[in-house]
Amino acid sequence: MAIIADVGKLREIIGEPNELVPRKLHVELNAQSIAFIERSPLMFLATSDDKEQPTVSPKGDAPGFVRVENPRTLLMPERKGNKLIFSLQNILTNPAIGMIFVVPGSGETLRVMGNAELLDDADLCASFIQRDKPALLVIRVRVTQCYFHCAKSIIRSAVWEPASWPEHVKISFGEEIAQSGGLAPLDIEQFDAGVRERYKTDL
Repeated sequence: MAIIADVGKLREIIGEPNELVPRKLHVELNAQSIAFIERSPLMFLATSDDKEQPTVSPKGDAPGFVRVENPRTLLMPERKGNKLIFSLQNILTNPAIGMIFVVPGSGETLRVMGNAELLDDADLCASFIQRDKPALLVIRVRVTQCYFHCAKSIIRSAVWEPASWPEHVKISFGEEIAQSGGLAPLDIEQFDAGVRERYKTDL
């Protein structure tokens, strides 16, 4: 197996982009990207820690939950989760982040890179109320680059075509915890029932 170790070899395989493609890269949000963010109910946030270990976290809420403060600044509410706070801790030590915004039914996605910081401001958090709850904190992102990604991966995956969807995959968090010795097998179903209930009452 030959390992690719330099850009020259990589370019031999992948080729060069069309000369116009780099022109789609922007340093601030334009009208088209702002409209896309305002319609997006789901985005993926990539961060990395001080040891360059990356992680990607899904973030979702009502369409437009990420607010465009201006063409170079985004505001995103932090909601209840598993409290592991990997992404938030990463931002404290390494503010460089990446985001991919998704709009259901749209093949294209929007990629945004920037630098993030965490804001603890009661009035700002209150302005992000959903389900009668303010944000726990707000992530401010200073945009450094953004561009639309073409639809080829979405077309190949057929992710928006219901006929291609597999049967629902049931995930048991109880089994995940029991596997590492943190839960007795007899308690798995009760734990999973609690998770399902929190999906209804604790968003």
